[in-house]
Amino acid sequence: MIVGSQKPIDEIWDMIKDFKKVLVFGCNTCVAICHAGGEKEAETIASLLRMRATEEGIDIQIDHAGIMRHCEPEFFEPVMDHVRSYDLVLSTACGVGVNLLSENIGNISVYPAVNTEFFGAVPAAGEFTELCAGCGHCILHLTGGICPVARCAKGLLNGPCGGTNNGSCEIGPDVSCAWVDIHDRLKQLNRLDLMKEAIEAKDWSKAQGPRKIKVKSMEEAKK
Repeated sequence: MIVGSQKPIDEIWDMIKDFKKVLVFGCNTCVAICHAGGEKEAETIASLLRMRATEEGIDIQIDHAGIMRHCEPEFFEPVMDHVRSYDLVLSTACGVGVNLLSENIGNISVYPAVNTEFFGAVPAAGEFTELCAGCGHCILHLTGGICPVARCAKGLLNGPCGGTNNGSCEIGPDVSCAWVDIHDRLKQLNRLDLMKEAIEAKDWSKAQGPRKIKVKSMEEAKK
């Protein structure tokens, strides 16, 4: 999932205070799971902004709403007439949602209420950990399902480096060394032979944007 964190309310206020009619627009998928941008969070942000407007004596209408996802037109198109009635849409989605809304909304600004952080998992309630860097060329079959690009502080494709210390990374004792983890996982799988394989330098052109994928079967179905 895409993990995000809510921007400080002072930063958000500075973005929206010069508008007259603002919609805080929640996204009820990834950012809702990490408690940053679902409809519930959108309601809270709207309330805090209304309080701020009252404190500063600024006349501004601030409402909130939410849909399942901002990154797919089928979810936002049914409500776009309502959304377009505002001067500004403050999206609590990830950067993908902000981009797509901006492309489809017309001459209305869409601003972010959330900082998009990383692709992550939820190992425990309220805990989010980066596990994938979306590099465009997955090598997890060689590394026991553990991504060195995202989980090694240096992004080493062949490791570990000289900075590993009793299973921890040199950047801090609370950071696990990805390559020690890879070794231990491959040992568990009886595939330590994979540690001897040199992983070639990654073709980073695959990670250069903007990237696009089209599903051929769906393209053919449109014809």
